[in-house]
Amino acid sequence: MKILTLEKDTRDEVVREASQVLSRGGIVLYPTDTIYGLGCDALSDTAVKKIYLLKGRLEEKNISCVVSDRAHIEKLGVITRNIEILAKHFLPGALTLVLQKHDHITSGIAHGRDTVGVRIPDHPFSLSLARTFGKPITATSANISGMPTENTVEKILAQFGEKAEFIDFVIDAGTLPSSLPSTVVDCTVSPPRILREGALSSQDIFAVLHKK
Repeated sequence: MKILTLEKDTRDEVVREASQVLSRGGIVLYPTDTIYGLGCDALSDTAVKKIYLLKGRLEEKNISCVVSDRAHIEKLGVITRNIEILAKHFLPGALTLVLQKHDHITSGIAHGRDTVGVRIPDHPFSLSLARTFGKPITATSANISGMPTENTVEKILAQFGEKAEFIDFVIDAGTLPSSLPSTVVDCTVSPPRILREGALSSQDIFAVLHKK
């Protein structure tokens, strides 16, 4: 495991190294605009399986991803009018959109599933990492399933204990502000359905949709 402290003047260097780790199928612990996440190549079966094993997460539970822009969302799934509205108002930001995946997207987080969850983070590092890597990156919280989500690298690694050795690269951005995870909205149904209310309130989301 390699640990680097994230500074403004070293961000580009850290992004390049993290992207290389992702390209090799490794796992990266990285900061987002909400909480620390566990990142890997979201379309790699092998890498995603490592994430499930690390977290002790049931494989029937979905893992979402982050991308750098709207064009990458379009590559993953079907863009509906509701998705266009929500993306315009809330992305980049703490909103995960669940959309019907394209038929050719069959690996990694999409393996055996009809949908995929995706968002664009409002955080300079994670956004730059997604842009540099050029492919979706998993955005699951950095915790053992069922345990609290911590906001420092030290507490996160302590929670994982011996399993922390499976994390290849750690980006330490210090103590992140206390935050809820992203709000998850299922846009495969109409009207959209809130699957998890997080940093964005359901009231704000439906207020935007009702204005369309």
